[in-house]
Order: sequence, then C-alpha cells, then structure tokens
Amino acid sequence: MNQEAPPLVAGRKSPWELNPKTKRDDMTQETKFCHNCGTEIDTEATTCPNCGLLQHDKALHTEQKNPGLAAVLSFLIVGVGQIYNGQIGKGILLMVIQVINFFIRIFTLFLWTPVYLAVFAYAIWDAYNVAKKINSGEIEM
Repeated sequence: MNQEAPPLVAGRKSPWELNPKTKRDDMTQETKFCHNCGTEIDTEATTCPNCGLLQHDKALHTEQKNPGLAAVLSFLIVGVGQIYNGQIGKGILLMVIQVINFFIRIFTLFLWTPVYLAVFAYAIWDAYNVAKKINSGEIEM
C-alpha cells in the first residue's frame, strides 16, 4: 500500500519526519496547515496547538479591515477607528473619555495635555493593531 506524502510547504517537515513512529496508515484524517506557523493540524482544529492562533477558513472570514484606514479614522475622531473595527463600545468610551479630557485640559490651563495626547495616541495604535489582528484571525468579530 503506497500512500503519497501530503504536499509540503518549503522548509517544513512532514509529520513522518517530525515523528518517525507515525505510520502512514494512521495519517488518514484530513489535515491543514496553521495560517501562522505552518504546523500540520486537524481540519477541525479551531486553534493551533503549536502557536495558539485561532484558525479560520477563508470562506467564513471574508471581511478584511484596513489597518491604515482604522488608524486614520481614529486620528480624525478618536474612537471612530474602533467603531470601524466593530468595537462600538470601546469607540464610544474613547470618545467620551476624550471629551472629558478636553474640558479638564481647558480648566487646568493645558496641564492635562499629556493625558489627552496619550489617549489620542492609544486610540490610533489600538485601531491599527486590532484591524491587523482581525485580519489574521486572532480576534473574532
């Protein structure tokens, strides 16, 4: 009984090279490769046992977010990038915090500016990184 080895991705070892005790007859279950680290996993696996990344079928996960757009939206209006990413509660919370920070900044003669800028920078950074994680499947939306 001559079974063909599954196709390999360049630089990755087959299951038989990783575990020489594995018999080809035991490998009849369907497998796929992790989207992140390339480890061969069961097709029904929801996370990779090697790197822990959530596995999504491309057909199920079609909505991609643009990290640049998310960052620009948060730059223009704090929290809008989060809303674009589907994190509506976080976006509204950041908007409310920034409105409060704005008035505190006025009443403290701009001594509160570092806090205002920190929230502003966080909103941009968070919108960009969350969009990237949504696209990679680390965060489900």
